[in-house]
Amino acid sequence: MVAMNELTLVLWTSYLVSAAALQCLWSLALTILYFYALLVGRSYRTRRATAILCVGDWITGALTFTAACVSAGITTFISDDVEACYENHCPSFMAATAMAFLSWFTVAPCCLLNLASVVHKLQRL
Repeated sequence: MVAMNELTLVLWTSYLVSAAALQCLWSLALTILYFYALLVGRSYRTRRATAILCVGDWITGALTFTAACVSAGITTFISDDVEACYENHCPSFMAATAMAFLSWFTVAPCCLLNLASVVHKLQRL
């Protein structure tokens, strides 16, 4: 039987937390940028700004998705393969994994819409 050490749990949990924190910081920065644009009456619909927003959304979306997949894999390993759920707080890990996938599902449409916007702006050149 394979033993699950605490270092592995700490590593994947910190990756999930780091990806979620980066997603929150990116969303907060965009919120501040949009409110500033509303206050000063300026539009950020330039090609460069749209491309930067699209790349940022894709990077944070990819990190969130990989963190959710890693979390799901480790949680499945702990609960099914090792059968050590009673030692490792599986319900908390499963809830964190589910929330990570839910947050990625909310980011994915934004990524696709920003990509469509960039393609549209590049076609108008």
